[in-house]
Amino acid sequence: MRAAHTCRLHGITQAEIAEAVGASQPQVSRILKAQGLRASRLFEEVCLYVEHFEGGVTDDAVRANEELIGALKMTWDGSASHAKALSAVIRSLAVLGSPRDSMPTTPVGEGGC
Repeated sequence: MRAAHTCRLHGITQAEIAEAVGASQPQVSRILKAQGLRASRLFEEVCLYVEHFEGGVTDDAVRANEELIGALKMTWDGSASHAKALSAVIRSLAVLGSPRDSMPTTPVGEGGC
């Protein structure tokens, strides 16, 4: 429900979100109305898209992302040096860019979908 509020606040249309995340407008509508919600990649993409208008991804959103946490568990050996190396790899991915790179980053409040 926070995502729908953020969209109204910033004038973000369902069609804009749909185009950015590669979904249909009706799919985005169902997500924003919280109809038939289930954890899915599309749900996460919509949430992440909207969160960028609120100033970025929150720590809670990162902790709740099972796919990200699972990938870290599979690749990190637990050492500080390996954590530093993985962090460098993850940060380097930012140069690849994404449709979200052009989104505003002015903090508006705490994020979440």
